[in-house]
Order: sequence, then C-alpha cells, then structure tokens
Amino acid sequence: MAETSAYWIPESDTRFVPTAHVSGAWNPDEQHVAPAIGLLTHAIERDRDARRADDLRITRLAVDVLGVLRLEPVEIAVTVLRTGRTIELVEARLAQDGRPALIARAWLAAVFDTAAISGTAFPPVPARDALSAWDPGAVWPGGFVRSLEARRAQEGQGRGVTWLRPVVGVIDGREVSPTARIMAMIDVANGLMARVDPDVAIFPSLDFAAHLLREPEGEWVACDTTASFGPRGAGLTHSVLHDDRGPFGTLAQTLTVRPR
Repeated sequence: MAETSAYWIPESDTRFVPTAHVSGAWNPDEQHVAPAIGLLTHAIERDRDARRADDLRITRLAVDVLGVLRLEPVEIAVTVLRTGRTIELVEARLAQDGRPALIARAWLAAVFDTAAISGTAFPPVPARDALSAWDPGAVWPGGFVRSLEARRAQEGQGRGVTWLRPVVGVIDGREVSPTARIMAMIDVANGLMARVDPDVAIFPSLDFAAHLLREPEGEWVACDTTASFGPRGAGLTHSVLHDDRGPFGTLAQTLTVRPR
C-alpha cells in the first residue's frame, strides 16, 4: 500500500492504488468499502462531465457489494445504461484482477428551481458543538475509521446521531465533488450505532442506497442513525443525512447478521 494523506493514489483515470487509510474495520487486511464508494461516485461524475455540458446531479446511488476487496489496486469502468435529456441511469463497476467487487448504479437528474416548494419533515439534529468527541478507533480496527473525526450522541441501543468529517482526501492530487467526498465516508454509518458489540456478532452491509435531495455542503455530515436486527439473520441500518444547512438525504444498508 502506498502512503499519502488520501484514500487513493491514481495510476491512470481508471486504475487506483489504496493507501493505509482504506484498511477495513471487520478485517484490517481488507478494504473498507466506503472509500471505494467515493471513488465510484467520482468516476460517475467525471464521466458525466466528459459527455455533457449541462448539469445533471446524482439523486440516488445504489451499490451492491459482491465480494471482499484486498488492499490492492482496483479498476473502474463506467457505462451509461439509459441516457436522456433530463435523466440518466449510469453504472460504475469496481474490479480487482477482472473480478467485479462493487457495482454502483446512479440516477442523475436535471436541475430545476424548486426552492419555492422545497421542504422536509425530517427533524433537525443537535449541533455538533453540543456533542462529545468520539473515537471510532476505540471500537473498530483499521485505518479507515482513524481517518475520520467524529462527535456522537447515543440515544439508546442502535440509535443516535454522529457528526463526521474526513481528515484525508479521496484521491491524491485530484479535486472531487462534495457528493463524492461524503459518499467516501458514510458507509461507516453501519458501525456508528451498532446494536451489539462486534465481539458478539458481525453485521457487514450487503449494499448501500443513498437518496439525495440536494448536493451536500461543507466538510461535515451528520448521520441520524437507527440500527435494527431481525430474528433470522437480517438487519437494516437507516440514516437521515444532514449538513450544516439541514437534511439532504437518506442512507439505507442491508445487513447480514451472524452471531460469533
């Protein structure tokens, strides 16, 4: 693994080398998928910018996790599945040695002025200055969780609010959008309000589905998170996403729950 203050070092526009900041929480010898999701988001936006002069924004990003990622280089390929004047469906695949490991599909939609009718009933979250600093590295191993600054308020088992920001970049030497930066971080939501200690059960996510009302702003994101386990090995982590301006989207993660 290369060393830098970013998750990825580019070898080309399609090939990227992970750094120590990518190592995972379930197994430090594997990748955390959050930085890979940020990389896929950037690839989708970069492909859009190369093809179009207008402004389509990601409104949904759904990622399926097909397998474990080794701490080795990855390849990205982007395909437009459905093109149009005001909406597009785009797929991005991340692979190692020709084996797909993550498949992301994004709906992109044209921008219209709907400020006069905008609004949401999602409740506000506490200001981050009102929350206590929290070290996710005290609970989870790996370099990725140590790349985050966090402030947290736990309200009960599997319930609470966490403000987060990354202390490293996404791609070394390259600018990414606020959306890609946030997408490179928020898969960590599954471990923010765990219902049980990871020594009791493992509960990795099988997918990642973010729905966005608008592009996030600033460095910080708050995850207003509820974690639920079913009686037969299935689980769900659901988060409402906030920035300093207020709610901007939601995130859902399907879990496979396995007692130790």
